[in-house]
Amino acid sequence: MSLDPLLPIAPARVKALVLPIGRIKRDRFTTFVDRLQAEHVVHLRDISPDGRPHRNMFSPLAFPDGAMFYELITHQPPPSHLALSPFDLYREPLALIAVADGAEITERVFSKRMSTGRTVEENNIRSLDQELEELRDRYPKILAHQVLIFDYVASKDKPVPIPQGIITIPPAEQHKRTTMKAVMCDISSLVLAEMTTLAKSFEGMSFIDSPGSTSGHQNGPSMGGEELVGLARRNSQYATPTGARSSSASGIADRSHVRMSMPPVPSKSGTFSSNSSTPNRPSTPVGGRSGLSNPPTTFDDINGAMNGSPPTSPEQSLPARPDTAEGFRTQSQDRISVQGFGPGGLNDRWRTKGKCRVQIVLGSLYLQAGRWSNAVKELGEAAAVAKSINDHVWHGKALELIVVSLLLLGWKGVEFQIPNPLLPPPEKGNGLLTQLQEAEARCPKQPRWLRHLQVHLPDLLERIVGLYSRISAEHLPPLPLSEALIRFCKVLAALHVANGELGQQALDMMVLGKAPEKPLTTSPRFTIIPPRTQVVASLFRAFPASASELLTTTDRVVILSGIASILGVLGLQRKKAMVVRELVSVLISGLVEARTRGAADVGIHPAAGLVALNALGAQTNGGASVAAGLELGEGDIEHGIDSFLSLLLKTYGVVGEATVSKELDNSDPGVLERIQRQSAARFFGMQNVKLNILRSCINFSEALPDFAGVLKYSSDLLRTAGRGVAHGPRRTETYPAITKEEQVRLVSTIAKTSNLAKRLGMDNLAAEYWDEFLLRGIKLEPLPPTRTPVPHAKSTLSDATTARASQDVNPFIYNPFLKEPDTAAVERVLIAGETASFRITLQNPYEIEVDVESIRLETEGAEFESAVGATLIGPYRTQVLRILGTPKTAGALKITGAVMKVRGCRERRFPLFPEPWAPQDETKIKAIGLGALEVHAASLSPAVKCLKPESVELTVIAPQPVVVVKSSTLPQSSVMILEGERQAFSITLQNLSTTTPVDFLLFSFQDSTQEPLQRALSDRDATPAELYEYELILAKKQALRLRNRGDGKRFIPPGKTATFEFEILGKPGLTNGTIQVDYAHLGTAQDEVEEKFYTRRVAQELTITVNASVEISRMDVLPLHGAIPEPLWKSAGRKGAERQEDEYCLLVMDLRNAWPSNMLVELESQEGVRIEEHILPGNTNRVILPIKRIYLEDPHAFIPALNPSRQRQFVVSTKISPEVERANREAFWYREKILDSLKGTWRATSGAPRSGAVELRTMRLSSRMIEAVKIDEIGIDIEVVDPSAAQDSSDEEGSETQQQDNDTDHVFVDEFFEVRMRITNRTDSPIYPSLRLMPALCHRPLNVALDFTRKFAWNGTLQQVLPLLPGKTSTVVSTGVTALCRGEFEITASVEETRLWVMSEEEVEKRRKSRMGGRPRSKTETLMMDGLIGKRERRIWHSRRGRRVFVGDR
Repeated sequence: MSLDPLLPIAPARVKALVLPIGRIKRDRFTTFVDRLQAEHVVHLRDISPDGRPHRNMFSPLAFPDGAMFYELITHQPPPSHLALSPFDLYREPLALIAVADGAEITERVFSKRMSTGRTVEENNIRSLDQELEELRDRYPKILAHQVLIFDYVASKDKPVPIPQGIITIPPAEQHKRTTMKAVMCDISSLVLAEMTTLAKSFEGMSFIDSPGSTSGHQNGPSMGGEELVGLARRNSQYATPTGARSSSASGIADRSHVRMSMPPVPSKSGTFSSNSSTPNRPSTPVGGRSGLSNPPTTFDDINGAMNGSPPTSPEQSLPARPDTAEGFRTQSQDRISVQGFGPGGLNDRWRTKGKCRVQIVLGSLYLQAGRWSNAVKELGEAAAVAKSINDHVWHGKALELIVVSLLLLGWKGVEFQIPNPLLPPPEKGNGLLTQLQEAEARCPKQPRWLRHLQVHLPDLLERIVGLYSRISAEHLPPLPLSEALIRFCKVLAALHVANGELGQQALDMMVLGKAPEKPLTTSPRFTIIPPRTQVVASLFRAFPASASELLTTTDRVVILSGIASILGVLGLQRKKAMVVRELVSVLISGLVEARTRGAADVGIHPAAGLVALNALGAQTNGGASVAAGLELGEGDIEHGIDSFLSLLLKTYGVVGEATVSKELDNSDPGVLERIQRQSAARFFGMQNVKLNILRSCINFSEALPDFAGVLKYSSDLLRTAGRGVAHGPRRTETYPAITKEEQVRLVSTIAKTSNLAKRLGMDNLAAEYWDEFLLRGIKLEPLPPTRTPVPHAKSTLSDATTARASQDVNPFIYNPFLKEPDTAAVERVLIAGETASFRITLQNPYEIEVDVESIRLETEGAEFESAVGATLIGPYRTQVLRILGTPKTAGALKITGAVMKVRGCRERRFPLFPEPWAPQDETKIKAIGLGALEVHAASLSPAVKCLKPESVELTVIAPQPVVVVKSSTLPQSSVMILEGERQAFSITLQNLSTTTPVDFLLFSFQDSTQEPLQRALSDRDATPAELYEYELILAKKQALRLRNRGDGKRFIPPGKTATFEFEILGKPGLTNGTIQVDYAHLGTAQDEVEEKFYTRRVAQELTITVNASVEISRMDVLPLHGAIPEPLWKSAGRKGAERQEDEYCLLVMDLRNAWPSNMLVELESQEGVRIEEHILPGNTNRVILPIKRIYLEDPHAFIPALNPSRQRQFVVSTKISPEVERANREAFWYREKILDSLKGTWRATSGAPRSGAVELRTMRLSSRMIEAVKIDEIGIDIEVVDPSAAQDSSDEEGSETQQQDNDTDHVFVDEFFEVRMRITNRTDSPIYPSLRLMPALCHRPLNVALDFTRKFAWNGTLQQVLPLLPGKTSTVVSTGVTALCRGEFEITASVEETRLWVMSEEEVEKRRKSRMGGRPRSKTETLMMDGLIGKRERRIWHSRRGRRVFVGDR
């Protein structure tokens, strides 16, 4: 529920005053109040009724659906609000909750008076009980007083009895869900019980005044602590001692003074004091007695009030004391016949009006008690009576309370019927009937009673406002009228936000203050009733008048806040801003008024008398100028005074200058000389005496008046009080010797005196600044990266020219243009004609603010123009200021200091002292007396000798162009590319300079794949094959590169543009790239450049998205024995081509299309073998490509390194065995040979036209694949020859021994045939071969297959040593064979080296000469190679295919 005090149901709230009691901390108190606030809505069904029969007027059992809404306040309402009770009864607190901290109960005794208990806890609880009694005496009008001890843990051993009126609450971790609810229910039970007494006290009243009434009739009891001691309290739930309080249990007999307070002591004026923040109210009568503060306590008072006659004496105005006999009169005794009582003596209309108003107050009590149905009944009857007697204000009040009751009933879901007083006149019946029908059509599910209330509500609220605003003898004051208007507008606004439907959303906004889920906009909502215009028109009637004296500042702030909140809910932000501006002005005026009342005395400037004198002179002279009244000349001030005061100050060693008019030397030697004099003066004499003398000089100069003296001696006083140091990072306490207030006064005096002197025409009068170390640092701020000039040596220019001429730049060559520039060198360079920014550090060792009105740099050398800046230096700190400057010409530039003007001081130059420094006294005494100061000031001390002003030396280079990337063909500098695809794009560079061209351009590229590759190359555990792969990607597959341009000249004229084309390659891991352009204006030929030149950089960042295209998911190499089948050969595009056996193998690849478009993949190998394959999106197709088998002369050769600096052939790794090393090298070289013979491309056949290369380097060869693709060094071919067929070739076709195919021969049993074996040496080196013939019976176990007994016969031996076989030659070996049985035989052969062949010295020399520029391996290299791949061993080769022989009978 919202804490908004202007909520529509505010009249139904019960105010509860929450106060701290005992010892409690602020944060703990706030926490406890929040815990109470969580249970501020108490439902009547949860409240236990009071058991006393005379306290059940507001019993919760009568309407269990009701609820009490508490408003917890921590302060007493202002008297202006309490004066509105009982008209606004909700403004008066009805409950007091005193909060105590249980954690403090056992710590220490709260009060020494209550120290009779056994323990500290018992003493403190008794103290709380006593303080509760004091609260009852202090706030006797409050119905229920309760003490809550939070976080209280009772002692288990000796529990302390808790007095009545105190409730203990355990800590939060020991809470039950209903703990706090039970506490609030107990308090509510007490409040409901005591409401009976309050109601009966109102029933005993015959008349109640209106808030705006000027009559002297007595109102109900008011709130406050003005009651006299001894008057009975309103609450009587606890027994009280006799004497001080009434002992009546029923409360009926004491109705004459129950809840009645003693009137305050009458003031002389009869109104509030003028010093009070509460304005005078019209309800206060002019006479001595107020109807709001002096309620009738007896029938005699009522009689006197009706007769309009005040009491004749002060004693008559006081109620009867309860300890006297008159104080215990019964009700029957009070109701005896009195003057004017009876049918004939009292006006019936007046009596009816009194009863009506009492009934309305009772209805308000029912509303606060949660008995909404009873409130509707009571208020309905009272409203009818008020209407009949034309009591407009109370009539409106009754109607308003009825509306609140109906809203609460609707929010609770209780069906109700609109009372007759709320119904409109009969003439409006037709219009309302139409509205009812329209509302039912819009929302047929809405309850009927809510629909009726929704239709009647706008007119009803307007009627109530009309009753409140009607001009009569009794009118509503501005505060309750404005608050009522705001509450009504909140109701209308909630209806409007809920689209005109009085449903749960609108009721939640009215009752609970919930914010709307979706804020409104300014879009028209004409069809919603009530419209926004009606709400705003009613709302601005509550706007407080600007000159209203009847509202306090606080009330005006609350009203304006309520108006602004409603406008914000309605979405009228501009109107809300207008109200908020008025709210701020009200706040400012209130704050200014409060500050003015509590401000201290303001000192008057010494020259204020001069201003008054000038004004007087101007009036005397008939309106002449101000300066004419006091125009000072040279003779106005006596000669010799300046010299006298200077001699006085010199005598005491004041840190200052000799005379007023002396012009100071601000050069570096002059400043050092002045620092020396001041340093010597600081150690001469006593500082306090110097300060007192200077104060006297200031007073003397003010009395003359002498503006120059005031300025000089004020600055000398600040200079003498200071320490004269240049602070360092570890500065010590060097505060001035005078107070901060005096420093502020002196600076203010200097500023005011200087301004006054200027007004009087003496512009040359100014003080000298009091700190020589004002300037502590000057530093050139680095330029933006795109404008920073980067120095380069002349040697890099030739390398850049070579690199630029070649498009495929070796990435392993160092590129000096990619390195980060030297920060120290860059920060010393300026460019002529371009503005530079400097950081100036200023120090202020005083506790005052220093206003620097102007500051500019002072330079030497090249022409320089400095901007003028200003700043305010805070007290006792160093502060950084940025100032701009522009060099005009090239050359050397030196910044020697800054010229600054402090407010009230003369403009002067300040040298740069960046190092910390402090004055030191001379250890050697050279003189004594007054002469010691002159002697020490004349010679430089060692400390001053170490103090040297510094300068900032800069280099100004010739004007340079400024190039920016004007445009790019890539949208938003981003591109999507597929793997293997190359895309071209262009970038347009623009020269922003209007005078300087660009005659030097160099492009460098960086991308996201380079850094991982460089890290991989630096891995010492990487294999040579991996390093070769990394270097190949860096060198051959650059992600970005510059395309060749037709013109070789790279030049951008001033103000013109140039376009360059680039190419991007899609590769995995590529996410971003940078094109860096280094440019400059050399002005001369590149070979004529001096030792150093400067370039600027501009970079184009690219965002790259690389998607997969065609991937090789799997590959294999299959051996192919015999010739390639004709269908496969035709699919490869080689129809009718010659095919040799064992020349090809099959490359099988599974190609996957990862792009959502159809792909056409083309694979090409040597000799025009070409295959095309269409692959659908997401599909994987298998491609079979015939490739030639490969013969390598040296498959174990060293893997090369593309980067010359990474040659690692002499690094022997012991982590890999020679066998693994040989296998790795073999796999590397055969893979490279296959990749050299293959080419794969893809092209998208649907969607956007795209094409690229298939990444084939993902292939990896296993040992089985290598065996399928390799051609051995030794070739073995076997054939079977029939001798008879050899003799008669004519019978070859009809011979039964003809070959059936290339691998199979047919022979007959017991017939001779010849097996020929051709051995070919494919290497360059000779070998010593041994041939082994291996026949075997097919399809038999091994032991049977190799058993040749009675199966196979041959001539000679199966194994024989052959002679030396030279390189690149072949030999044929024949063996006679006879088959002894039928069957299928397979004949294979193998060749083994008999011994290793070693080259002779002549052959070594021959090979050395045959190598082109190479050198033969030395013994060291041979040993290294043997260590890597092992020593040479004898090798063995097997025939690739065996020869099958079928033997049968003839």
